[in-house]
Amino acid sequence: MEVECETDVEGVVAAACGAVDPSTPLGLYLHVPFCATRCGYCDFNTYTAGELGSSSSPESWQQAVDLELTAAARLLHPTRKVSTIFVGGGTPSLLGADGLGRLLRSVRDNFDLDDDAEVTTESNPESTSPEFFDGLLRAGFTRISLGMQSAAPHVLATLDRTHTPGRAVAAAREAEAAGFDHVNLDLIYGTPGESDADLHASLDAVLSTSVDHVSAYALIVEDGTALARRIRRGELPAPDDDVLADRYRILDDRLRADGFDWYEVSNWSRSAAAACRHNLAYWHSSDWWGMGPGAHSHVGGVRWWNVTHPARYAGGLSDGHLPIGGHEVLSDEDRHVESVMLTARCRGGLAVDELTADEYRRAADFIADGLIEHVGSVGARLVLTDAGRLLADRVVREILVAG
Repeated sequence: MEVECETDVEGVVAAACGAVDPSTPLGLYLHVPFCATRCGYCDFNTYTAGELGSSSSPESWQQAVDLELTAAARLLHPTRKVSTIFVGGGTPSLLGADGLGRLLRSVRDNFDLDDDAEVTTESNPESTSPEFFDGLLRAGFTRISLGMQSAAPHVLATLDRTHTPGRAVAAAREAEAAGFDHVNLDLIYGTPGESDADLHASLDAVLSTSVDHVSAYALIVEDGTALARRIRRGELPAPDDDVLADRYRILDDRLRADGFDWYEVSNWSRSAAAACRHNLAYWHSSDWWGMGPGAHSHVGGVRWWNVTHPARYAGGLSDGHLPIGGHEVLSDEDRHVESVMLTARCRGGLAVDELTADEYRRAADFIADGLIEHVGSVGARLVLTDAGRLLADRVVREILVAG
């Protein structure tokens, strides 16, 4: 497909792609917008079959992604290699191993991959099997991320999760048996009705496996979701900040006692090799191209995002245009703010010389309060302490903007 840069935004994206040093690492994110059912807490750009009707299908989506991959390859430098691939959603595992394998082949048809490229797919435990994992390993996937959320049946019911308790752990063991070295389990904590005992039971289940990565996120009640409506009607209590902090301490203590360590506020791994390299690229403001409806991209200081509906996404590409819904060109100040916000959440912390004099003076107050500490040669970096991680968003916000 010839990429026509008839609109201003396509020209901006083309110029950004052409200006980047081809040795700069590149990640690809591939968004699968399909779900069997909608979880009550989810506000991602996803669709059930009933919501889409006949306007889109996995086949029409795959054809459109093929076109976007071709467009991206022609705009980016021909020698630029892909370092990481992440298939997310939605529910990628609904495509099956054959569908995901086809998707990866399409990537390889358009891009060269690094020899040690990390290739991850998210999966719902209910749509996996030993044969599924065997097929993914043969296709070239290197990492599996499973949505577990909780081991407590009533917590899963509150979240409208469809998998049965125990299935996530079984799926993790199947992935390990297939030969995957890197397997992640996702948890959500702070769901209304969850107790400390429920969280401990979830952690018991996680730690009964050999997974080398755990992600754990505090429940966020997003406007427009079924969960938000239930809380607004008084059917469920809103998450409590003090309870969320206590649950985070439980998670951190249990995981670290079992050999995990945090490398980002919400992520723990057993080793540096087990950390998700694709997500680290996000947190360090590297380049990535997001394929699929609603996917976001960032290349050369330009950020853009695709139109959200799968049919409109496919239609734009079939007409020979990038399906861009909006974009922004980041200023030096934008880049600075984002760098501080993101890297401060990581174990490596912030370089002191990246902060302005005023920002460092504000950071000094948090150092005095024990929320940040100096590490490295002559205190060259600032890293959140265990207490600081509980208040990470506030600490970073107040460093950037005087209170």
